[in-house]
Amino acid sequence: MLVDRHHATDEEDPAAVRAMPVVLRIEKADPPSRTEVLEAAAAAAVAVCLDERAAPGGEWHDELVAWVRGRIRKVSRRARGAHWEAVLALPGVTVTVGGAQVRAFVPGKVSELPRELSRLQISGSELPADEPGPVPPGAHELWLNPRVAMTAGKAAAQVGHASMLLAPHLSPVELEEWAGLEYRCAVRTPSAADWDALVARPDVVLVRDAGYTEVAPGTATVAVNRT
Repeated sequence: MLVDRHHATDEEDPAAVRAMPVVLRIEKADPPSRTEVLEAAAAAAVAVCLDERAAPGGEWHDELVAWVRGRIRKVSRRARGAHWEAVLALPGVTVTVGGAQVRAFVPGKVSELPRELSRLQISGSELPADEPGPVPPGAHELWLNPRVAMTAGKAAAQVGHASMLLAPHLSPVELEEWAGLEYRCAVRTPSAADWDALVARPDVVLVRDAGYTEVAPGTATVAVNRT
């Protein structure tokens, strides 16, 4: 089992903290399903990292490298109406899954966050559990820890970590095929027994949270098979 850990330290300079903003479109009158939001978030996060603009020489490359060299933070926010339309002008990638839309943005310093993003609320992103249905063909499965309660915003950041951690383990052909499916992910919650069996496998990448919000430091949040 491989583990991704992002622990906080007292020595970190707040002015230097970098994060990838992830905005969930949650309209008041017609909110999307929780599963579709999480699947769109997982795809959007990895799509930014694998975009051609993130390659060496690309306009996003330096910001992404600076972010990856630190702690890979993501901060989920919610938007609707005109606030959603406003963030579409900022550099990033929007993914649509069913009735859900999520846009992940090029990471940057939290202290320099554009106003279009800073004015969006982080809290209030809860969505009810739903029945996700069968796994779509070609989708990579991301498994949420059934023992850990997370808001949709928190879970969106965690599945974004998982999809990013999966990508380096895929071959160029597999990545090309996944890109053709817009980095489709299937987010599922196993039983406690199935989770225990899954995380015991040597071919599993496990995300552990830094403990900044909602869960204790070191909590395992998401697992993904790297094969």
